[in-house]
Amino acid sequence: MSELNGRRVLVTGAAGRIGLVTVEHLNGLGAKVTALSNVEHPDLKADRVLIGDTRSETDVARALEGAEYVVHLAALPHPSAGTPYDVYSVNVVSTFNVLAQAGALGIDRAVIASSINATGVPFNPHEIRQPYFPWDEKAPTDVADWYSLSKQNDENTARMAWRRWGIDVVSFRFPHVNSPDVLERMADNVRVKPASGLREAWSYLDTRDSAYAVELGLTASLSGAHAFFVAADTTTAPYATEDLLDAFAPEVPRSRRFVGREVPIDLTAVRTVLGFRAQHELDLPTLPLEL
Repeated sequence: MSELNGRRVLVTGAAGRIGLVTVEHLNGLGAKVTALSNVEHPDLKADRVLIGDTRSETDVARALEGAEYVVHLAALPHPSAGTPYDVYSVNVVSTFNVLAQAGALGIDRAVIASSINATGVPFNPHEIRQPYFPWDEKAPTDVADWYSLSKQNDENTARMAWRRWGIDVVSFRFPHVNSPDVLERMADNVRVKPASGLREAWSYLDTRDSAYAVELGLTASLSGAHAFFVAADTTTAPYATEDLLDAFAPEVPRSRRFVGREVPIDLTAVRTVLGFRAQHELDLPTLPLEL
């Protein structure tokens, strides 16, 4: 039996792509879910469903009533999801509001959605590359867009909340997360245009695995504020990773070789600290890369 059985978990952004699947997953574990969303959704089923704004102190306070755990997924998820002001302000104010109130209430654990974009690489307007492969959480950042800045600051907020109130926070640097059919279409595009996947190191995650990661983030034995890259073990490309890197990032140092379609991201931290390993991967051949 899951240790979340019978426990009250607040999920913000509950009607979003990751939120819906996470709520369903937590329901299956026996958790009592409070779902907070800014929109109604016919597929959103929870013990308690609230419509509200994560920037509102009143709405968040109401949603946190009785909560023992928090999963904060609410955000504008792309630089073009609103004006630069809206994207940045919605994301950072929401995260501060949720974590500050949860911390002040004495809630022990929160999981928040950061992003691979906290590195600044994927949406950067300049021709930059990762500093090395396998890419890891210690790599320097180069932020030049408001969405990435908001995610970087969300991780800073998590560290502040832990230092101020002692709430342990797990921040997941999610790559592109989607359903299997959408991921398969993305893989078809990468097959034709393999360079298009470089900015995210050809990484991806099935929505079901994102919900599983959230479960582990809530229940793992840890303390502090931690940011983890989380992704499937393999890439979106039907080509050997070594061939991709030789072709599209030959100048970037590699500390080791990659086997087959192994994703060039170091997943050691999320594996060892949380015990996470993706359970749903793209079934792709390994084809010769012809440019």
